[in-house]
Amino acid sequence: MTPHSPARRHASSMTGSVARGTSFPTRLQPFAATALALVTIGIPLWLVVATAGKSRGEALIPDLTPPTHWHLLENLGEVWSEGEVPAAFFGSLLVVVPAVIGVLIFGSMASWILARRATRLNAVLYALAISGIILPPAVVTVVLLLRQLGLAGSAVGMIGVYMGIYMSTVIFFVTGFVRTIPTSLEEAAQIDGAGPVRVFFHVVLPLLRPVLATATILVCLYVWNDVFYAFFVVGGRLDTLPLNLFRVAGAGLYLNNWHLIFAYVILMSLPLVVVFAVAQRKIISGITSGAVK
Repeated sequence: MTPHSPARRHASSMTGSVARGTSFPTRLQPFAATALALVTIGIPLWLVVATAGKSRGEALIPDLTPPTHWHLLENLGEVWSEGEVPAAFFGSLLVVVPAVIGVLIFGSMASWILARRATRLNAVLYALAISGIILPPAVVTVVLLLRQLGLAGSAVGMIGVYMGIYMSTVIFFVTGFVRTIPTSLEEAAQIDGAGPVRVFFHVVLPLLRPVLATATILVCLYVWNDVFYAFFVVGGRLDTLPLNLFRVAGAGLYLNNWHLIFAYVILMSLPLVVVFAVAQRKIISGITSGAVK
């Protein structure tokens, strides 16, 4: 068939027609996705920022109208000084940091064993481990157990509860990622005389950074914003940012002061925004490697 034969020209025209027929929807997809993101994310975000920047009178009924005069910095400063935010912030750090580090390390250890030892028992253990993602924890039983152990109302008890709740999430993501790591790397370290602990911390754990970044974002998001479990376990004994907002929302400072409540929400969200900005490059690769492969 010559380059200028009728059959070749017919095939080229068909290919061009198909390309022209699918080019418009393909080019429309990014704009549709952007518009959907602006509606689902931009509108609630604007509502929070606009309400936080209004005066008390303008914010009595939160809406999407911009404030007449912006008072955002003033409202943030008032919340920071009068709302006991610094103490609640350090209380949240006291719980979140050890819980996240602990669940990542122990979850990664369990995932390494479950991924490398392909036995029927480990398959059953893996199914039981990730079942915690869909099975709700028994809050009453957990509180009673913590009372028996003398950990109710303590930061240690709250850290243990969070580690138990979100261990399933870490195992789910990390196990799939570990299976993609060549075993030859671990075997080479073992030949050099490294034991299991050294192999894990010096060979396996550094390779888990992408998926651990994803797990860190998810666990931080759940733990930082949690008020339900914290209310039953440490309510009234340890102040965290969500608990503090829940407690003072009906107090004199925040009563019908929606501008201060939304300003508090902005302050509470800033640390998560920083964590996400630092780890965003590895989040997508961690999700695809851990949950798909």
